[in-house]
Amino acid sequence: MSLKSIQLTVCQVSAGQNTTALCENGGGEGLFLFIFLFCTECGAEDITILKDGLAFFSSGLKFPEMHSFCDEPGKMYVLNLELDLSSFNPHGISVYTDETDDNIYVFVVNHPHEASQVEIFRFVAEDTLVHLKTITHPLLHSVNDIVAVGKESFYATNHFSFPNQALHFLTIILAMPMCDVVYYSPSEVRVAAGGIMSGNGINISPDKRYIYVSDILDHEIDIFERKKERLNELNVTHLLPLEVLSVGVGSLCDNIEVDHRTGDLWLGCHPNPMKMLNFDLKDPPGSEILKIKNIHSEHPVVSMEYADNGQVIMASTVAAPYEGKLLIGTVFHKALYCDLR
Repeated sequence: MSLKSIQLTVCQVSAGQNTTALCENGGGEGLFLFIFLFCTECGAEDITILKDGLAFFSSGLKFPEMHSFCDEPGKMYVLNLELDLSSFNPHGISVYTDETDDNIYVFVVNHPHEASQVEIFRFVAEDTLVHLKTITHPLLHSVNDIVAVGKESFYATNHFSFPNQALHFLTIILAMPMCDVVYYSPSEVRVAAGGIMSGNGINISPDKRYIYVSDILDHEIDIFERKKERLNELNVTHLLPLEVLSVGVGSLCDNIEVDHRTGDLWLGCHPNPMKMLNFDLKDPPGSEILKIKNIHSEHPVVSMEYADNGQVIMASTVAAPYEGKLLIGTVFHKALYCDLR
């Protein structure tokens, strides 16, 4: 579902991003919720700030005999001053819908100053995210991706086995899979699963029974079952590995999206990661989109749905399906819209 023309927009700043590119993407229709403040080239004639740090801007005033850089209709913008906007550095995301009241919560992995934390927002009105809280914990030391299972609870992957990167790279050299999946809730934080070489994308099955994790360095998707058990008079949900522990995909797969109708997994993958790390525009990194059908059967089917040598899009990270359409995202390039029909 695409957003309508942005009338009330959450403005955030991502450190190091290109202002021109953001302005080109953030000014009209689309899926972009985060735009750079200075994209308001139509001015900000009046600003008022609430006690909780939420600032409102009026933009696009056309006044008789007064010059204007903007021909489009006026807009209202919202800026949350409680966040450290200069260091906002978003990574993995997840959305949770509370079925009791239909409130939508957006979870964002944030890396300010190379740290790891999780921001929780509530999605309100048409285009507004209200920041609710920031979560940090020693177990969440190198979060890559996240899947929300409640208003304040989630599973998260760590892509490093230790906060110390040197120790982590030693585990890779020694082929010791020591990364983990962490479960967080306000009442409990614990390691939910381990034995992962480098955790990347994570997602949940449509029936909420299974958790899927991309072990990017082992070129596989690990499958875990959520099972409740009674512990100290409390119902605790644990992740248990299945008899079929993983599905080999033959590529370095990043994020996982799950088709809510079929249960198929869509994966954004890196066929040549060294080209991504040693970037050369004349020889760009390619993109690869894989799909896994029947992942819980004895014979899951892995198929390549899209491949590109980097001439169209570089370094694909995600492929999100919806009703015969597909959006493909990348690390640093652009997004691609595909019609699957």
